[in-house]
Amino acid sequence: MAKSSNTITVEQVGSPIRRPEDQRATLVGLGLNKIGRQSTLEDTPAVRGMIQKVRHLVRVVEA
Repeated sequence: MAKSSNTITVEQVGSPIRRPEDQRATLVGLGLNKIGRQSTLEDTPAVRGMIQKVRHLVRVVEA
């Protein structure tokens, strides 16, 4: 149970088309590249910052 609190799952809900290259690279860094894809990552400040940068393209999935 404690393991799930150390991870965060994000799902891509928006397209990176016509978005700046750094936002596209952030999606790839999160392990996303297509709408509907999900990625489970460690819940670290760096990951939180990446999610914040592309918050209009992703959503956090509740476990």
